[in-house]
Amino acid sequence: MTAAHRAVAPSVAAASGPAPRPRLSLLGLHPRSGPGTIYSLLTRLIATGSAESRVDLGSATGLARSTVGDHLDRLLAAGVLVEGGTVARGGRGRPPQRLALNRRAAVVGVAALGARRARVAVADLAQTVLAEEELLLDVARGPEHCVDVVTERLRRLLAARGYGAEAVGVVVVGVPGPVDVRAGTPVRPPIMPGWDEYPLGAVLSERFGCPALVDNDVNLMALGEARSLDPGELPLLFLKIGTGIGGGLVSASGELHRGADGSAGDIGHIRVPGGDDVVCRCGNIGCVEAVASAAAMLERVRRAGTGSAHRDPRGSAAPERREPRHIDDLRALLRAGDPEAVRVVRESAAAIGEITALLVHVYNPARIVLGGAVSQDSDDLLAGVRGVVYRRALPLATRHLTLAPSVLGPSAGVTGGIVLGVEHILSPDGISHLMAAAAAGAAG
Repeated sequence: MTAAHRAVAPSVAAASGPAPRPRLSLLGLHPRSGPGTIYSLLTRLIATGSAESRVDLGSATGLARSTVGDHLDRLLAAGVLVEGGTVARGGRGRPPQRLALNRRAAVVGVAALGARRARVAVADLAQTVLAEEELLLDVARGPEHCVDVVTERLRRLLAARGYGAEAVGVVVVGVPGPVDVRAGTPVRPPIMPGWDEYPLGAVLSERFGCPALVDNDVNLMALGEARSLDPGELPLLFLKIGTGIGGGLVSASGELHRGADGSAGDIGHIRVPGGDDVVCRCGNIGCVEAVASAAAMLERVRRAGTGSAHRDPRGSAAPERREPRHIDDLRALLRAGDPEAVRVVRESAAAIGEITALLVHVYNPARIVLGGAVSQDSDDLLAGVRGVVYRRALPLATRHLTLAPSVLGPSAGVTGGIVLGVEHILSPDGISHLMAAAAAGAAG
């Protein structure tokens, strides 16, 4: 394995206790729509904890007890649901049996790609992360190389948890660029040379023998963040400040807003005042990404001649200084309180704040989340963006606005990918396919 793909050891969910389970959407699922929709509605109600027993499901759906019972019996027979334990209820009579998703009925594989790093994970139907791994992976090396690495890592994580590739019900991939979600292809991504219209979804679908969903990386972060927060925190705008600058929009109902062609939230190419002498990778001038992304901050710090002091074993600083080459070097400077790095971040925060204030008036979110590597190491970035937004946006648009760092941190994209994957498996078509596959396996 090359240095470019050095991996962090796989990690299993922390033993200190599980994180709150992200919500699943019930939007558009009506119990009168047909068998597949009823299966989907029943399993999602159980998955979200909204219903625990047959009685609960009857009350939640309004369906007759016999109808609920017939569909549940089929789901239990197919191994999609399991029944065990009892639900505590007041009063007399036998307590009802508790219903739950069969965690081993299907597995979700997720790969959240950034410009230079990736996180891959496998999770069960209960949205429990079985294993997760971070690795260095440069998307500039091209799609074939990256797909090979992702495939190998996902298969390794599956094997480590006792699963074969056939257990995967869906693979979800986030990429740092615009995506045609229906086609499963990146569309002219500025920082991903060679990826334009590459059939990423089709290739991964063939390798794993299941559907593969492709989306923008910030969309997955926004979805994961939104579904992990109280619904009162929506609508939500997620801003990722990394090698580029991107945005993800989640509606008040908890659904991603992708736009007509999947480019909603591609905010990095909005022009900012004072950037007329800066040429962006997209060919335009003055884009906020070219002015204030982490890559732009790094370049400005480098030009200023700031670097990390080398130290000898006794701790005394040597006179020479090392030029920062990567965003990790910029992060190290920020953690050390380097004055030039802090100054550059504050100037960049002002530019990002101007764009964010504009978006506040366009979208009127209840919560704005700041994510990306630099935001984890610098309070100056958050404070600077927040200051401009509250100064520039009108009071009506900000009186209930929260502007905060990500509650999920680096795991936001993986969490969003798991939510998207589980919802796909438990969709009317997905649940019908899962039950048909179970029936075929039993017959064979």
